[in-house]
Amino acid sequence: MDVHDKETRSYNMSRIKGKKTKPEELVAKYLFAHGFRYRRNVKSLPGTPDIVLKKYKTVIFVNGCFWHMHAGCKYFVWPENNADFWEKKLLANKKRDEEKIKQLELLGWRVITVWECELKPHILESSLETLFKKLEKIYANDK
Repeated sequence: MDVHDKETRSYNMSRIKGKKTKPEELVAKYLFAHGFRYRRNVKSLPGTPDIVLKKYKTVIFVNGCFWHMHAGCKYFVWPENNADFWEKKLLANKKRDEEKIKQLELLGWRVITVWECELKPHILESSLETLFKKLEKIYANDK
């Protein structure tokens, strides 16, 4: 049984953003501060990546652990209420993610996924440094 009435649940769900989320903003601001220039939510690419680094032919998806079923993550837990609906919805999200990543790779794009849990305050800096090192390595290999 849901702890909210239908109207409250509907309102709460309507507040969930799909673009310019706090995790996306953290990654974008970090990249910009370190000299990376990018485009956001490029609709012409499969999956409308959150961040596109055209110079590096790299896209970054900043995924919520729940919505994209982050395996082994404490922030992904199967909902107990309306389980059939959520299973169908979340598995469809995961399948779509996999298809879009495959399409991007076939087009020659490198794909990096940053998970919401990697942007929690206690590991934020090390996660962003890891991302920076990945991008540096890509840049070095492209020279």
